[in-house]
Amino acid sequence: MSPTVVIVGGGYGGCATAKALDAVADVVLVDPKDAFFHTVGALRATVDPEFMPQVFFPYEGLLTEGQVVRDRAVHVEPGRVTLASGEEINADYLVLATGSSYPFPAKHDLADTAAARAKYRQAHDDLAAAEHVLLLGGGPVGLEFAGEIKAVWPQKKVVIVDPVADILSEYDYELREEVRRQLAELGVQLVLGSPLRKNPPTAAGERGTFHVTTDSDVEITGDIWFRCFGVVPNTAFLAGALADARRENGQVAVTDTLQVKGQSNVFSLGDITDVAEQKRASAAMLHSEVVAANIKALITGEGELTTYQPGPPAILLPLGPGGGASQLPGQGVVGAEVTSQFKGTDMMTERFRDILFGTGTI
Repeated sequence: MSPTVVIVGGGYGGCATAKALDAVADVVLVDPKDAFFHTVGALRATVDPEFMPQVFFPYEGLLTEGQVVRDRAVHVEPGRVTLASGEEINADYLVLATGSSYPFPAKHDLADTAAARAKYRQAHDDLAAAEHVLLLGGGPVGLEFAGEIKAVWPQKKVVIVDPVADILSEYDYELREEVRRQLAELGVQLVLGSPLRKNPPTAAGERGTFHVTTDSDVEITGDIWFRCFGVVPNTAFLAGALADARRENGQVAVTDTLQVKGQSNVFSLGDITDVAEQKRASAAMLHSEVVAANIKALITGEGELTTYQPGPPAILLPLGPGGGASQLPGQGVVGAEVTSQFKGTDMMTERFRDILFGTGTI
């Protein structure tokens, strides 16, 4: 009999690993959602409801031999996964790929696609009705969201507030300059180096006029606001020996072979790992290649384990379908045309659909 590989989490890395191992093991992918959610396109789906169907990929087309179990893992230890339904799944190999939570609309936490689509439709309607939009957080999500909003509603007033002194500080100055230039052309106001004295009285994403002030006395009026920061690794389900590998920030300690520290048959990938790099879908996909190769090597007893080395800082940052700038390995900083070609035009929907649910490769 083939060994059982249980993969907890059906995001980018989990799906890619499941597909890569489908022919060599009894693969069980566990996720509560009824469809893969292409988070790369989430902000585009928020401003453009016609784009929304493109970010949900039904799991039915992922595996040929293995199975997708729609349930939530509530207790995971080496060799065993306990589900919310009470079912237990024994695992010869275990892959932790549960990713992270992030404020809506960059991500959602609903298991039902119909409910998720309704939530995004409501967010679109609320955003469409607002004249002044406040985005708290000047990282890639906040910047990209501002560009998406301006691409659809150029007349809206969009303000980004962040206590950091400059945007994208981990990247080259040339990239920061180009992004700032394009934001200025779009009419997006950057208020940096000073936090709000108090958050708006309305909930994030809720319509309602408010007035707020930063510590540097900048006054801002808004009709709706969104939180664009706050990554939380989804690892509360770890138990037994795996709980020992969970760091204080929720990340999982891994070796350079992406094995959970202290474990030989348990791997982790994507946002929940303590690998020192930007948490991106692209990183999770690269992790999946290493994890799949190493599980194959352990199953067959052939070859050495593969190690993972993070690459240099890189980012694709669209500001709407035709704008943005990027920093790419071997190319340096590139502008709107290349950014649109690689990501902005369709938010990589066709590429990821082909890789995960078609015949494409990473």
